[in-house]
Amino acid sequence: MKIGILSRKKELYSTGRIVEAAEQHGHEVHVIHPLRCYMNITSHKPSIHYKGEKLKGFDAIIPRIGASITFYGTAVVRQFEMMSVYSLNSSVSISRSRDKLRSLQLLAKKGIGLPITGFAHSTKFTDDLIDMVGGSPLVIKLLEGTQGIGVVLAETNKAAESVIGAFRGLRVNILVQEFIKESSGTDIRCFVIGGKVVASMKRKAPFGDFRSNIHRGGKAENVRITPEERSTAVRAAKIMGLNVAGVDLLRSNHGPVVMEVNSSPGLEGIEKTSGKDIAGMIIEYIEKASTQRARLNKRQK
Repeated sequence: MKIGILSRKKELYSTGRIVEAAEQHGHEVHVIHPLRCYMNITSHKPSIHYKGEKLKGFDAIIPRIGASITFYGTAVVRQFEMMSVYSLNSSVSISRSRDKLRSLQLLAKKGIGLPITGFAHSTKFTDDLIDMVGGSPLVIKLLEGTQGIGVVLAETNKAAESVIGAFRGLRVNILVQEFIKESSGTDIRCFVIGGKVVASMKRKAPFGDFRSNIHRGGKAENVRITPEERSTAVRAAKIMGLNVAGVDLLRSNHGPVVMEVNSSPGLEGIEKTSGKDIAGMIIEYIEKASTQRARLNKRQK
């Protein structure tokens, strides 16, 4: 197979591991910088050009689209889809998961456990917004934030009012969520491939912080998840329409709650913690999906 990886840097751990795994399975693999693609959008022969040449002959693509380039990155994925190239995660599913508000609304509609969440833009009724989620302590997030950036823990109502007021001055959209105190600064990352949790790890925040992101100094360790946690992670990925996803859970007194569903989960932490060849599993899933797709196309003809 000829596989394209949409990534801005070949040197990234996740990109490098997927390249390595694809080559070990005997595939031809190319790393394509999505922002350097330009497209001919036409009904009959849609095409993508890259570095002065037309991209041809790809059987599958693996989108590793960073949050900051979601709009253009998903446009490139859509163009590949128009060219009948299989995408590991579809453009629609990536867009759906990246919109934090939309993803939470979809998960809530399907009955997935979530922290009590409020959403606001410029409301002056901050006391009512705080009461809506059960009062302090509470977590305030910028809707566009990633990797723990733009996330604040307000331990008192007064502090919450100040932070919300500051964000209101920036004219940004914010999420206000209950603080799951019993999680004790830990969360669980479940790595889902093809409707199965293939690996999981517990991430713990550094001392004095509540954000467990490894990018922010969090520590990871192996964890045994419960059947309910496994089911929640699989359902969350399915609701987003993602074939590969990182589902972040918190253990609350009323069961697992989903914090986020990530469409481009990093491989470094989960591979090093679990000792599993996650990159190889991704390639094997693409091989299986590609075979099934070819059979389906053959039947339709």
